[in-house]
Amino acid sequence: MELEEGYIVLCTVDKIEKTNVFVNIEGNGQGSIILSEIAPGRIRNLRDYVVPKKKIVCKVLRIRGNNIELSLRRVSLKERKDILEEYKQEKSYLNVLKSVLGDKVENIINKIIEKERLYDFLQNAKQEPEKLESLVGKADSEKILIILKKEKQKKITLKKEIYFTTKEPDGIEIIKKILKETPEIKIDYIAAGKYSIKIESNEIKKSDAKLKEFLNEIEKKAKKMNAEFSVKEK
Repeated sequence: MELEEGYIVLCTVDKIEKTNVFVNIEGNGQGSIILSEIAPGRIRNLRDYVVPKKKIVCKVLRIRGNNIELSLRRVSLKERKDILEEYKQEKSYLNVLKSVLGDKVENIINKIIEKERLYDFLQNAKQEPEKLESLVGKADSEKILIILKKEKQKKITLKKEIYFTTKEPDGIEIIKKILKETPEIKIDYIAAGKYSIKIESNEIKKSDAKLKEFLNEIEKKAKKMNAEFSVKEK
C-alpha cells in the first residue's frame, strides 16, 4: 500500500533515541515521531507512551522521500480502535490461510504483501475471488472464501463534525443545497450550522477515501455559495 499524508497506520515501536521514536510501519518500512507528536502537553516520561515492540496507531504527517513523519497524539480514540480491529481481523485471516494452505502459507503471504496488506487483499477477494484463485488454486480458494464469508465482520464507523457560516439571508436553504446525503454517507443536524456526517463499512481505507471525496465536494459547493466551511475530527 502506498502511503499518503493523513493516513492512519499501525506501527510497532522499534527504538527510542533521546526525544525521537522510530517505528516500523506495517508493510511500509520505517517512520519517526518527534516528542511533540507523542502526546499533548508536557511529557515527563516518554516510556509511559511508547516502549520497544509496542503496537501503536499513528497518523502520517509528512512524506519526504524515505522519511515518513508520524504523529501519535493526532489519532482519535475511534481511529485507534478501528485500526486495532483491522489488525485483529487480519490475524484471524492469517489463521484461516494457515488452516487451509499448511506449509504453502508463508510463500503465499509473501506474494500478497509485496503488493498490498493481507487484510485488504482478503477483503477484496470476497468480491473478486479471481486474484486469490490465481495464487492458491480453485479448490483452496473456495475453501478459504467459504470460511471468510461465514465470519461476522464488525462494521467500522468514521465520523466527522462539519460547520457552516454564511451571511446570506437564506443561509439554511444554502446549506441544504450544499449537503446531499448519499446511500453510504449519513448526515445529522446537531445545531445551527453544525452537522455530523458518518459512513459505516467493513473497510476503513475505502470509507476514509469516500468521506474525503464527499468533504471535498462540500467544500467546493460552499465556496461557490459564499459559505464558510470547516471540519472537526471525531
